[in-house]
Amino acid sequence: MKEPAVSADPTQTLAFDSSCHLFSGCGFETVAPGLHSFLFEPIWGNTHGFYFNKPMLLALLGSIIIVGFFWAAFGKPKVVPGKLQMVAEAGYDFVRRGVVYETIGKKEGEKYVPLVVSLFFFVWMMNLWSVIPVAQFPVTAIIAYPIVLAAIVYILWVSLTFKRHGFVGAFKNFTGYDKSLGPVLPLAMTIELFSNLLVRPFTHAVRLFANMFAGHTLLVLFTVASWYMLNGIGIAYSGVSFAMTIVMTAFELFIQAVQAYVFVLLTCSYIQGALAEHH
Repeated sequence: MKEPAVSADPTQTLAFDSSCHLFSGCGFETVAPGLHSFLFEPIWGNTHGFYFNKPMLLALLGSIIIVGFFWAAFGKPKVVPGKLQMVAEAGYDFVRRGVVYETIGKKEGEKYVPLVVSLFFFVWMMNLWSVIPVAQFPVTAIIAYPIVLAAIVYILWVSLTFKRHGFVGAFKNFTGYDKSLGPVLPLAMTIELFSNLLVRPFTHAVRLFANMFAGHTLLVLFTVASWYMLNGIGIAYSGVSFAMTIVMTAFELFIQAVQAYVFVLLTCSYIQGALAEHH
């Protein structure tokens, strides 16, 4: 995305212009990173019809990279694995044993391992684009992508619940039916139904989106500020801002992996709840 170089007022230069620095007559406060940092012009097509933009390109490239990596690692597996196969096996085994088996159990969870592994590495790759040069944007900071991923999990969870428990059992599962609650049972069931069927998929998507959105905003803020303040006495401030950029990048790398882990952990938790017997 190319940021605007001039504001609506032609006499004022914005901080995104490489010639704009502190004390040089241009205002950073008018162009501080905001929603415009998440809007991209179409690479082809137009916004009034079908189009293809940078986040879509990154999502496509990320998918190709993930498929290519595992294809290269497991296309011709060896008894004594090479370095690539060892890395792929370590990643696969981490998700299988550390997430799926621990949450769902080995017997029930084995069939869901491919899905959960795919979700984990896809989400992680989409997050990683934020700190990769040239790309420098987390695809999951566009809420449409977390929504679609959460919708896949939601449909799987609901369908599994009905398949395992039938209509009555699924209703009890969704509402947390417990006759021992007595007079408050209707209220408790209403709250639980609302929480499970509406709030749960919403928070599943927003948790990932909000963390990536906030992280990208902070990285852009400190990066732009580092350049903007690189003038006169502002050089001292620029050094602090640049140091914060490094710190935030390292922290963002950690958060990207954690958010991928949390997303699949919740996915397994929902599947486990759908498979569990209601008491």
